[in-house]
Amino acid sequence: MLKRWSQPNGYRQVLALGLPLVISMASTTVMHFTDRMFLANYSLETIAAAMPAGLAAFVFQAFFMGAAGYVNVFVAQYLGSGAPRRVGAALWAGIWFSIISGALLAAQGLVAEPLFALAGHSPEIQALEVSYFRWLCLGSGIGVLQSSLSCFFSGRGRTRPVMLINLAGAAVNVPLDYALINGVWGFPELGIVGAAWATIAGWVVMAVLFALAIFTPRQEKAFAVISAWRPEKELFLRLMRFGLPAGVQFWLDIAAITLAVFFVGRLGTLELAATTIAFSISTLSFLPMLGFSIAVSTLVGQAVGAGRPEMAEAATTSTIHVTLAYMGLVALVFLAFPAWLVEPFLPRDVGPDQAAALVDLGSTLVRYVALYTLFDAMGIIYIGALKGAGDSRFVMLNMAAVAGLFLVLPTYLGVNHLGWDIHRVWFCIIVYLVVLGLTNWRRYRRGAWRRMRVVETAAPARG
Repeated sequence: MLKRWSQPNGYRQVLALGLPLVISMASTTVMHFTDRMFLANYSLETIAAAMPAGLAAFVFQAFFMGAAGYVNVFVAQYLGSGAPRRVGAALWAGIWFSIISGALLAAQGLVAEPLFALAGHSPEIQALEVSYFRWLCLGSGIGVLQSSLSCFFSGRGRTRPVMLINLAGAAVNVPLDYALINGVWGFPELGIVGAAWATIAGWVVMAVLFALAIFTPRQEKAFAVISAWRPEKELFLRLMRFGLPAGVQFWLDIAAITLAVFFVGRLGTLELAATTIAFSISTLSFLPMLGFSIAVSTLVGQAVGAGRPEMAEAATTSTIHVTLAYMGLVALVFLAFPAWLVEPFLPRDVGPDQAAALVDLGSTLVRYVALYTLFDAMGIIYIGALKGAGDSRFVMLNMAAVAGLFLVLPTYLGVNHLGWDIHRVWFCIIVYLVVLGLTNWRRYRRGAWRRMRVVETAAPARG
């Protein structure tokens, strides 16, 4: 292990590339965490509505964000193959896709009322869900755009700018969140709508900062980021060929969890609120892992672009070691201090008996989260490695099979027809993430990714 620290694509390189992305994701985690905490403190109804509505909005956004985020792999492989002037064309393919995405996502707000009517929640919760969902859909295209722009840096292994810009977005979002939810510092009291406005404001700040950092004469000279603005049909279709399966995979993952949360909502407000709190706490482990997933995808992409799959394997192994160590510590904290983690989410308008029940159930669910954290890390990292090589089709099909068979179908039947309680639903969530981690590990070990590539075999220089 000491030798692996300093070798190419070893621990030091993985940490140097991944830690800024982890901090970037941590800033996103803070945004989500404080958003849920402020809403939980505001009222029990707003925190109960925030999770299903927020997840539903993210389900639609996740597909486009996953596809646009595949620009990261194209940038990495172009750089690895010695064609940096193709980076600008790949970036613009993502930008054009993001513009299309924004229009489609805004239109999703039209389905808000029938969508949440199907969920079967109380009328008060439904009204809050519809408002939150519509505003998030309206601004989601900006979130896709800033994610795509960030790939210009992350795909090149320049992760510090991504970190700084994400921190700037959080610095705007968090205080604005508090102000708009509660109506302080001269801002109107908007409740759950204020949370949506603050989220959109954070995305706008990040998109503007990324644009200012990218479209400069220096970046144009090296990567053709301005002159390559014209759409290239063949490149765009290739991005869709590999990126759309990645988008579907990301969408399926979020959609499966969202459906499970919707089914939990039929069990009662207490169960829905406790599940919302448990998932909000789980972002402390989940979102940082996405940073390492992007890092391993970048390192694998650069190695595959350079024709060196052995270096891709070294990067994946190093990343797995680092993430399992982190997730092991997180699991211990979740097991040892669940009540301490749940208590900040307690609404201010609940009585002592209801608060005690929420802490008790929430603590149990946080312990359930601890049971799957290591397997969740496996799934996230191996998916990143497979996508970095171009194996996005398997990742999509595997996600569809595992989510359908182990989470969506059993929880639907259990809640609606078999009288399941909250604990059996969470058992399905645990099994789903365990199976997902093991199946992606098996695919990686079989090695089909070694023969894959997403960029041209002989990448032409341009400009």
